[in-house]
Parts: sequence; C-alpha cells; structure tokens
Amino acid sequence: MDTLAARKLSVSAALAGRPVNVIDNLDFTLAPGRILGIVGESGAGKSMIGRTIAQLLPPLFSVSQGELMFDGQDLVTMAAEDRRELLGRDIAFVPQEPMSGLNPVLTIGRQIDEHLARLKVGGRRARFDRAIEMLEAVHLPRARELLSKYPHQLSGGMCQRVLIAMAFASRPKLLVADEPTTALDVTIQARIVQLIAEMQRQDGTSVVFITHDLRLAAQICDEILVLYAGRVAEYGPAREIFARPRHPYTRCLQLANPVMSGARRGLFTLPERMPGLAALSGLTGCAFASRCPVVKDDCRSVAPPPVEVGPAHRAACLHSELTATIAAPDLPAEAEPSAAAPLLTVNNLGKTFRVGRGFFRHESVEAVKNVNFDLADNEFVGIVGESGSGKSTVARMLCGLETTTSGTVALAGRDVSAGDAAARRHLRAYAQMVFQDPQSALNPRRRVGSIVTQSMEATGTGDRAARLARAQALLSEIGLPPEAALRFPPQLSGGQRQRVNIARALCAEPRILIADEIVSGLDVSVQAQLLNLLLRLRRQRGFAMLFISHDLSVVRYLCDKVLVMYRGEVVESGPTAEVFDNPQHAYTKALLAAVPPDDPSSAWSPSTEASDRDAATGNPL
Repeated sequence: MDTLAARKLSVSAALAGRPVNVIDNLDFTLAPGRILGIVGESGAGKSMIGRTIAQLLPPLFSVSQGELMFDGQDLVTMAAEDRRELLGRDIAFVPQEPMSGLNPVLTIGRQIDEHLARLKVGGRRARFDRAIEMLEAVHLPRARELLSKYPHQLSGGMCQRVLIAMAFASRPKLLVADEPTTALDVTIQARIVQLIAEMQRQDGTSVVFITHDLRLAAQICDEILVLYAGRVAEYGPAREIFARPRHPYTRCLQLANPVMSGARRGLFTLPERMPGLAALSGLTGCAFASRCPVVKDDCRSVAPPPVEVGPAHRAACLHSELTATIAAPDLPAEAEPSAAAPLLTVNNLGKTFRVGRGFFRHESVEAVKNVNFDLADNEFVGIVGESGSGKSTVARMLCGLETTTSGTVALAGRDVSAGDAAARRHLRAYAQMVFQDPQSALNPRRRVGSIVTQSMEATGTGDRAARLARAQALLSEIGLPPEAALRFPPQLSGGQRQRVNIARALCAEPRILIADEIVSGLDVSVQAQLLNLLLRLRRQRGFAMLFISHDLSVVRYLCDKVLVMYRGEVVESGPTAEVFDNPQHAYTKALLAAVPPDDPSSAWSPSTEASDRDAATGNPL
C-alpha cells in the first residue's frame, strides 16, 4: 500500500464568486521508504500540497474534487479529530523557516518536552532522556546544554536540526519537508539533506521534499514531480527527469542554474511571471504557453494531458519532442576589470565586538582579522563562507555601517576607515549597499518611486517631478515597467523588490556596489534574471561589485575573483576559476564538496566537518 497517493486532486479558490483551480487534477503516488521531490517556482502550488495534507488551507480555499490517501485513509474526508491525531505522529512536517517553526519564548528542552508529551512518551525523566537521544541522533553537539537554550541562541542550521529531530521523534510514516534548506549555508544545506536521508532510511519514512532546486532534488529524491501553476508538468524517476527532461518548463529550470564544473554557460531566463488566479480562471490551453520558448499555436487552445514519454515517466506537453532543442544562451559579453590602480584597497582590516557575559563581565570576540584585498574598477569580487565567517561584517565596514577596529580602507585613494563625517560622505559618493532581504529593506508605506530616489531626496536634488522621472528611468533600466514607480513594495514579487533595491543603489551613481546575499532564497528563474541583469548593468555602467554569497555556483558564474573566509580570516583567494577548480585550503575543499554535483549520477558525499566543528566549538559569529 502506498504511503501517500493523490487521485484527481483539485484545490480551488473563490475568485469573484467563481472557483479557480490552484491545484488541478493532481495524480502521484509515494511508496513506503521513498522520497518524492516536488519542484517548481514560487506560486507553483508546492506548499499548497503540504497544506492540503494538514487540511490547513487558507480562507476561501478548499478541496473541490479527488482524493488524498494516506495509508489507505482519505485525508480530505477524514474527521478533524482523527486527522489531528495523525499530524505530528504519523505525519510530520519540517518548515521552510526554522525560526518560525520554534517558539521564541520557550527553551528548546521545553518545546521538545511538550512535543513528546503530546506523543505520550513516558514521564518527565523519560522525555528528558529521549530529548537528548533525539538531539544526538541529528548530530548536535552538547545536547544536554542545548536543552536550556532559546531558539535565538542557535544558528539557523542548528534550529533546523532541532525541528528534524522533533519530526522524527515519533518515527512517522510520512515527512513533509517544505524548502528545508532554503537560504542556508552550503555546508549546512548538505548536512540537513544528508540528515533527512539518513533518518528516512533508518525509520523507513516516506518523504515529500519540496524545493525550487531541481539539481538538489535529483540528488536525493527517487521521483520528481515538476509543478507549474498547480498543474503537473512532468513526473517520473528523478535522475531520468534531470538527464532527459521532456517538458520545456523542466528544461528551462535546469538551464537557469549556474554550473559548478566544465565551461561556464549562459543562464536561461523565463519571461514574465507564472499566471495568477485571474489568468488561470480563463485558461483554455497550456498554462506554460505564454512563457514557453518552443510554443506552437495549438498550445494556446488545447490543454495538454500527461502522456507517457518513458518508463514511469509522464509529461504534459503537446510537443515534448521539442524540449531537447532548448539550449542555454550564449554567455553575455564580459567587461574587463580596469588595469589601473585599485579603486578599493583593504589592508589588515579587523573588527572586534564586546559581548556581554553578565553585568560587569564582557568578552571580546574577533569577528574579522587581517583581511587584505584589492577591488579594481569594473571588477566583481565574491566573498564566500558559512554564516559567522565574517562576510557581512566586512561589507558593513566597507560601507560605513560598522566602524573598524584595526586596519585601513582606502577608497579612490582616500582613507575612509576613520568613520568621520567627511569619510562617510566620500563613502556614500562611491559605494552603495544592496541588502539581502528586500522585504525588510524597503519601506512598505512608501511608493517605489520615492524609495528609488531616496538619495536625491536626502541631498535635495531635483523636485518631485524630476525624481519621479529619474525613478521611472531607473526602473526601465532594471527591467520593471515605469508605472511600478507608483506601486508599494508589498504589491511586487520578491524578485521585483530586489530589482527595486538595486535601482535605489544605482540612483547615486556609485562606482562600487556591495551586495549581501541578494539572490539568497529566490527561485532559480528569478535568480538567473538578477544575475544577468548585474552583468548587463556592469557592461553599461562600468561599476565594481563586492558580492557576498553562500552559493558557490552563483559566484563562479558572476565573479572574477573570490575570497574564501573562515572564522573572520581570508583563508584562500584568487581568480574564481583557479580557486574552485584547484582549491588549496581544506576549508575551501569542504565548501566545494558540499555543493551537489551538476551530474546527479555522480556520487555525492558532502563533507560537513567545517560546519560541525563550528557547532562543536560554539562559534559565536
């Protein structure tokens, strides 16, 4: 008997009094002990499947037809009381954002104890022993000490391991992991994936692994279901789908990912966005037709049924034979870094924080030490390393958001490390920062046009009409319609908000952009758009960039040079291709080993020694 099976399952939403299917005729099976990957962009309906399993659909959403069978029982028609008994015991969940999955005001031990009590695990002492056993099973060091800590005292990766331990505490039959590795460091991501697979094999649990990363899904999943606008685009064996995709959407997702081996290639970018509810309500043909690079006339009028294209392999495409003709675009023409004197020179840069250990006691933490590098005009330099390695601290010092403890920063021949008013003015004239999270970086109560031209407003440059015209010109330059200037940030998608973030930085005509994890957590298609946008802007405007990222494949695609940081120090640096193809430092080798290979048939045994060593020594950064 299958652990989970969807049969003609449809979930609809009420739109202007009429139902619109957000999940349409979904069919799949998940056998015991197997891993099913569900892949697609944001808005594809991936998380809606998890919500349907738990029957936690948003208001005005409901199952309109079909069955969702768990262990022979229909979750759709099951009584709410019976379903609650299953959730957390036979069906477990690992959420996307670990901090939101844990109560911030309760200790880890209290939360695990409450979970075990709900599972009716013995008395308090038995639950305490079981909690330590659970944390040790997920390879968390000093488990006894962790029980007394609060979630904010742990890293994101450690919180995710706590949630995995809680999920597997009851040895569930089904685990739903919703983007469990999004925005985590590459080594932590490898550890989380390895951990889920390890415990899944140990307990024989079936897993639904939701992700936007097709390459990662191909490495760990047995089958993959590619979802587009709530419709099944492709379904079949994971490695078969990755090696020979038969739906154009799957192929486009594959080509949107930068590669870690072989020759660099261009990134495929999908136009427009996935259709929303209004577009789906009047849909007659293929949902992907408006974005498909091999679309034909009949695709716009005939809804394609899933058809067999190989053993246990189905694709919903009228012209699946054309998928193989979709190729990666040529690499954009690259701008050469200037051979003149460096625009930015960093010498022996250091930063020490004083951390409170009581009312009178303080401890010094050396977050950055002896960092040295140059940045030439028109050069892109990447900084990679795990959380706590000092990457963002370096960036904040370079743009004046943190003072330096030691060393010097020379920008265009002037020392700006003193941090006085004159130095800050010089910094603002030459360098601008693009922050990681556009949602928190953009004021939701200001219109986009006002946000983009904040630097003009601060200096009293131009009147309101001039600033609006400037905002519209910048928005057009970054690929947004000029009318977006009149919208508010919540009315834009995550990728569009990040473009606004970039436009705001460009408004000041900087010669250096400092970009801190600006593509972290975005869909691969949106990520590809932003990476190609940065390369185009570099050719047109001729600026340099310091690009901070935990995604090594993105740095390989974008950057001329790379700095590898570990515990506040640069342990390896040089041209990106040389460092990644022939790493010399053990830490660089560990980072590269944690990246899933481009070929899913390759063995993947990620090294996680570095991340475990940090956790074991309590790295506070």
